[in-house]
This record gives sequence, structure tokens and C-alpha cells, in this order.
Amino acid sequence: MTDYVLTPPARPSVAVDGESARFPVRRIFCVGRNYAAHAREMGKDPDREPPFFFTKPADAVVDTGAVIPYPPETSNLHYEIELVVAMGKEAFDVPAEDALSLVYGYAVGIDLTRRDLQLAARDKGRPWDWGKAFDLSAPCAPLHPVQRVGHPSSGRIWLAANGSIKQDADIADLIWPVPDIISILSRSVRLTPGDLIMTGTPAGVGPIVASDVVTGGIDRLGEIKIEIGDPTSRRVGT
Repeated sequence: MTDYVLTPPARPSVAVDGESARFPVRRIFCVGRNYAAHAREMGKDPDREPPFFFTKPADAVVDTGAVIPYPPETSNLHYEIELVVAMGKEAFDVPAEDALSLVYGYAVGIDLTRRDLQLAARDKGRPWDWGKAFDLSAPCAPLHPVQRVGHPSSGRIWLAANGSIKQDADIADLIWPVPDIISILSRSVRLTPGDLIMTGTPAGVGPIVASDVVTGGIDRLGEIKIEIGDPTSRRVGT
């Protein structure tokens, strides 16, 4: 048994629909600009160039129903509804035609983004970490195992803020569908059970503030709901 100088942190995890056991999260990979209309609204060419990826820490995951404090150092917090893929088997340099056999399940997720920090970093050619990889920035609804829902390749994906629809598209509109995403990502990293992939967001992203309620869903995968709370003022370590 390994001894540690500090108590190890709890393992991040997400719920599994209809089960008490949870899915342990190892890493979170995210695909940038994977819907043409969203690429255009971000001022980029939607041509089918190779996808690019960024990451969030595993402990950024938070369950549906959470109240998420408005994060620090931003005045432009955005929502991004996404199809989430959960890996159930190892994948390294796998062809697209074999990729789906390695998936455990799918879920609805929200990529919360400090847009002002992301754009400032982008304009300076710097990493997106401070705009994307902050605390509680990856809300995720319960996973639906493949044996129950199959491999969704089409279906409505939507998000509403305070009951008003903001994003409304179809996952069939993904520039790079799930098998391609897994295959391309697996050329650079060895995907393992516990990895999550957030596959990109459709057009309609926008700002939210404290007290806003955000809901969303994907056909056959249920819905997600979060509330944005007041900015946290708690300090630790002082």
C-alpha cells in the first residue's frame, strides 16, 4: 500500500444513469470549433481542417443540478452545450472504423468558458487554459451506457438560459464526428478508460451572470441543469 505525505484528493467522477456506481474521470479532452456555424460566430473559417484539442482538469466536472459560483477574473462567462463521450477501453492510434467499440457511453455536458480570458490568450498566441480549465468548468449530466442508447450520430442538441433557447442544432452537424475525433486524438495520446471527450458546441454561445439558470439536452441522452451563483469570496490558505 502506497503511503503519501498528504491525503490524496477524492477521485473525480460523473454519475451513470440508473446506477449507483459512478464513472471515474481520468482526463477531459475538448474539441475546438467542431460546428461550422460556431466557427463562423467566433470569426474563424469553418473549412474541414484537422481538429484541435484543449484540456480541462478532471476535477472540473460537476453534476447536473449544481450551483456554480460565478468564477473569478472574468466579466464574460459563456455557456457551450456539448455531446460528451466517455471512453471505456484503451485507444492508441486506432482507425476511425474501430473507434466506437471503445466507447463506454455518452452524456450531455456544458463547457463553461471565461470568454474574455480565452480571447485575450488567443490574440496573444497563448494557451487557453485560464479561459477554459478553471474550477467547476465542466458540468456533466449522467452518462448513458452504449448498450442502452447505442452510438448517437444525430439528434437535437440545445441549450436555454432562463428558459430562452440560445443554442439549437443537431449533433449530425459535427464537422468531425465521434469516430474521427477518437481516431485523431488517439494518434497523439493513449486514451484510457475514464477519459472524457467534449466534442464541441454549436452556434449561439453567449454570456451568463449570477442567478441565471442554464438548461440543455440531447435527444436520447437526457438533460442538464445548472445555476450560476454569486462570486465566491472564500479564501483558503491565508
